[in-house]
Amino acid sequence: MSQRKRLSGPQGSSQAKRQSGSGLQEENEDSFTQPSTSQVQRGMERLTPAQVDQKTAEVVQYFLVKDQKKIPVRRAELVKHVVKEYRTIYPEIMKRAARTFDQVFGLKMIEIDVKHHMYILINKLEPAEAPPTARSPANPKTGLLFVILSLVFMKGGVVREQLIWNTLKKLRVDPGEKHEDFGDVKRVVTDEFVRQKYLEYVRIPHTEPVEHEFRWGQRADVEVSKTKILDFMGQLHEQDPQIWTQQYREAHSVSGSSSAGSSQR
Repeated sequence: MSQRKRLSGPQGSSQAKRQSGSGLQEENEDSFTQPSTSQVQRGMERLTPAQVDQKTAEVVQYFLVKDQKKIPVRRAELVKHVVKEYRTIYPEIMKRAARTFDQVFGLKMIEIDVKHHMYILINKLEPAEAPPTARSPANPKTGLLFVILSLVFMKGGVVREQLIWNTLKKLRVDPGEKHEDFGDVKRVVTDEFVRQKYLEYVRIPHTEPVEHEFRWGQRADVEVSKTKILDFMGQLHEQDPQIWTQQYREAHSVSGSSSAGSSQR
């Protein structure tokens, strides 16, 4: 009996080590840091050009699949699920992937969240200040998003949830009913648009019952032109956009600096 106990001890400890090692690995995925130039060079020396090209192609494919649903790519997930054992040459893979997007697909890879390292693709062939989303909504769901972003912008950047729903009801889009184009409107707005980083959906502290507010998301800051939104509002109300002095000032100051901000990202 004592012999079996002695044998089970090391097994238990090794199992615990495996479990703790696994947890440590998961933590390391989120705390991944960029390899140094010398680490990248040593990593490249151990791989063939074909291996690097293959891994780059996998990263490109991963981005394109995510981009179909406008879901940002988190670096931690990219490293964990795609880059894997090639993480020592991560900067080189990303540089090659960015070049592929630029030269083959006409897309630009942008880091929209430096803290959490989240990336999106935007159409390089269209100016960042005037994408299709901002010029003329190409489909009903994009139109829905555009209406909400317009309302948030015109209200100073923050809008209570109830005002959004009341506005949509006036447009005959009832969040409590299934819509023929959008389906579950509330889910699209509070879940899909939020995951895509077009909107932020934030709980208002100390409210009972619980209330939320909407703000512009990080993707909207990159893709959507506030000057175009102001033009849209002017056409809608048959007014000169300059009558909204605060919004007009903000829109034109943003449009003047947006290209610099994008390049820094």
